[in-house]
Amino acid sequence: MKLIVGLGNIGKEYENTRHNIGFMVVDELAKRWGISFGKEDRSAYCAEYRMGGEKILVIKPTTYMNLSGFAVGAYANFYHIDPEDIAVIQDDMDMALGQIRIRSKGSAGGHNGIKSIIQHLGTEEFPHFKVGIGHPDRNNKAVINHVLNGFYADEKETITKAVNDMASALEEWVKVDLNSAMQKYNTKKAKKPKKTAEPKEEANEENKEA
Repeated sequence: MKLIVGLGNIGKEYENTRHNIGFMVVDELAKRWGISFGKEDRSAYCAEYRMGGEKILVIKPTTYMNLSGFAVGAYANFYHIDPEDIAVIQDDMDMALGQIRIRSKGSAGGHNGIKSIIQHLGTEEFPHFKVGIGHPDRNNKAVINHVLNGFYADEKETITKAVNDMASALEEWVKVDLNSAMQKYNTKKAKKPKKTAEPKEEANEENKEA
């Protein structure tokens, strides 16, 4: 059995924001696989799929980003899923927009959702599927606005490709293995597009969701 976790914040106001890239990827998987997310269970919306006889659970934690570990720990414990069989999709500000990086393990690197998961699993040794969202000016307010805002008009093509590629990388992980997914889908640093349009709305949320 495998568990695929898309990280993000629940709510209409967070849809298609940078911090919700994990939700966007699992939504693409659900679309490809013809599955839908059911009612909230163990602090997450869950969808189930079978590939080659193996059960795959796909979840969206409903606790907001900083407490994502509650859902991941609950599913891992209830279904006895080993950390190496838990793929977590996250945004990464230290990577260029659209860059993909897959790792077999890794520290939180300042990402509060990953920090919570490490705390609840008791290990850093689970696959990290990272999508670059670019980095704003180096100050706390700019960072919060950046991750909780939408993508610029001229970034959407890049991020759509990244979402599709990451969904394909997860399918490769399930069908073959992690090494194959890394070899095929890890990308070099992408070019940073110029910002020619403003996001549709300003972010004004508290740090608890960032």
